[in-house]
This record gives sequence, C-alpha cells and structure tokens, in this order.
Amino acid sequence: MRYPWRIALIAGPLFMQPSIPLAADADLAHGRLPAVVVIGHRGASALLPEHTLEAYAKAVEDGADIIEPDLVSTRDGILVARHENEISGTTDVAGRPEFASRKTTRLIDNLSVTGWFTEDFTLAELKTLRARERIPANRPDNTRYDGLFQIPALQEVIDLAQRMSREKGRTVGLYLELKHPSHFKSIGLPMEKRLVDTLHASGYRGRTAPVFLQSFEVSSLKDIRALTDLSVVQLLASRGRPEDFRLSGDRRTYADLASPRGLREVASYADGIGPSKDMVIPRGAGNKSAAPTTLVRDAHAAGLLVHPYTFRPENPFLPAELRTGDPSSPSQRGNLAAEIRTFLATGIDGFFTDDPAVGRQALDSLHPQREPR
Repeated sequence: MRYPWRIALIAGPLFMQPSIPLAADADLAHGRLPAVVVIGHRGASALLPEHTLEAYAKAVEDGADIIEPDLVSTRDGILVARHENEISGTTDVAGRPEFASRKTTRLIDNLSVTGWFTEDFTLAELKTLRARERIPANRPDNTRYDGLFQIPALQEVIDLAQRMSREKGRTVGLYLELKHPSHFKSIGLPMEKRLVDTLHASGYRGRTAPVFLQSFEVSSLKDIRALTDLSVVQLLASRGRPEDFRLSGDRRTYADLASPRGLREVASYADGIGPSKDMVIPRGAGNKSAAPTTLVRDAHAAGLLVHPYTFRPENPFLPAELRTGDPSSPSQRGNLAAEIRTFLATGIDGFFTDDPAVGRQALDSLHPQREPR
C-alpha cells in the first residue's frame, strides 16, 4: 500500500491521541543534521496536500532531512500548520454550513483578505475540517486526497518527526515558520513564546538541535532569539519589506537586508537566511536562468547559512531551459533535478523543495555522503 499512514489516520485518529513527550531521548532532540540539507517544503507537497501529517511523513520517506510547517494560531492559542491563517483554499471550510457565519474580511499584512481565519476557530473545531489541495491547476493528482487529511497541531508534527527519527534511524529535523506574527500579536495571540515553550518541552535546545525557526519579520526573530538559543533564519523576498518594518516606519527593504551590510546585521540575531531562489540565480530574458548573484558568498562571509526557496517540479516554476513537454502546461513536470544541481554549485547549505525525492537524488548525485554539520 503506497500511503499506509493515510488509512491509519482515517480509521482511527492516530495523531489525535494525547501526546507523550519524547524529550528523554536526547538523540531525537539533539541529533545532528547533514552539512547540506533537503527540506521538505510543507511536506512532500508536490505529491500530497501540503501541511498534513501525511505530506510530512511522505517527505521523510522520500529522503527529506527536515520537514517544514508554516504555523498560525487558533482562537485558543494552539499553533497549527497552515500556509496562511485564511483557510478557504486549503480546507473544506467553505462548504461547511455550520461555519458559514464566520466568513469575514480582515486586513492581513496591509492586504484585504476575505474568508475564514484560524484565529476564529478552536483547535477542536479545526480538527473537524479536512485539507484540500491548494493549487489544483498545478497538481491535479493531489485533489484525489481532498477531504481525507486533518489540520495538524505543532505538537503532532513534533511527535511525527521524533517517531520517524526512531523508525528511520536518522535525525528528522524541523523548520518552523511563524506566519504573520505582527498580526497575531495585534489580536492578543503572540506566537513566539508558545513556539519556543513547545520546543523546549519536547527537548529541543541549543544551536545544534535539529530545529530552525524562521520568519519574514525581523522583530519576531529578535523576540525568539531573546527566548532561546535554537537556530534562527531570516526569510528574504525578492521584493518588498518586512511587515514589522512597515508598521514601525522602517523604510528598509528585503534588498537592504540582503546587502553585505544588511547581512552583517542579520548575523547579529540569526544563524542563516532563507532567500527567494531568484535572489541567488535570477531569471533573465525569456525567463531563462541568468548568472548567480553574490548573495551566497556575501552571506557566508557574514557567517550565515543559506537555504533558498522553493524548488518545485512543475513547468511554471522552472526556468525556460528546464521545462519539458508542453512548456506552457501548468502541471507537466520539468527537470527539477538539474535546477537544484545548478543551485548547489553556488554553495548553498540546503534548499526547500516540494518534491524531496527529486531533491534527494539531485543532492546525492553530487554529495553521496550525508556529512553532519
């Protein structure tokens, strides 16, 4: 059976049983990761609906060193894994009449968003919903799993990573992103301390623990740094500026943070950067790959790791020279392995991918040994 965990979840909510802390096993919370890491972006989200326990488990089965949940808060202050706090595109909430009255419009990061928001639901209510494929035009095969999988809480993801570390005999790391931390703080649901407390209670402490904590917002990361010595990563986008900068009137942009001077400042509170991949290798004329920038070299000079995002297998996400078949097809796969190998040649320390099996193959073709960092 291809996905045995799917049947277990449906037959009896396997991951909803009371969590048993696994902190006593030091190898799980302090195991070493390879020098160059494959990060399962939202799980194996090219193959299963993102941010589900099933997608995370599939990522590990396919060779991911780390799984990456995005985290938002419920009304009762529980951190759960969703791409956004607005969940109409990733769950069946829009078709649930009992929640119809909760549809609303909110200003999220200065953008008007209409839908259903996690902060209006308790964890118990969210557990009654089921996940859906977020980008069905790109991943039509994933829609066969619509309605099967639950929304996982952070503790469930931690338990999964620790259980699979035991089963696989290797460390499965966690890469946790706080989404919209300024928004949640403004409504009385700050996430930083809840995140750190949950990780500490599960045994994760110190820079060498297999955990990275990431955000696009600088102040959120500085708050985290004051609470823990777990590794911190500053996410960078190719356009715009951090939301907390906008709110405070700071005119600096992500480009400013990515400059040599900006990277030295980032290094004062973070251990790495997670740049958009076009900040490492831009696209030029005809959407073809251009020459690499100096970002990787500059970041390493500042003492920072570099983990670019996101490597996806479908043609629309690839440079023109690596698309195959119908280059305009939204769902046909191109040569993702070749793209990843090109980025590895720049000296990156890992990468986020929606298809960890391809990422594993690409990395192992160049670095067959998993050297610890």
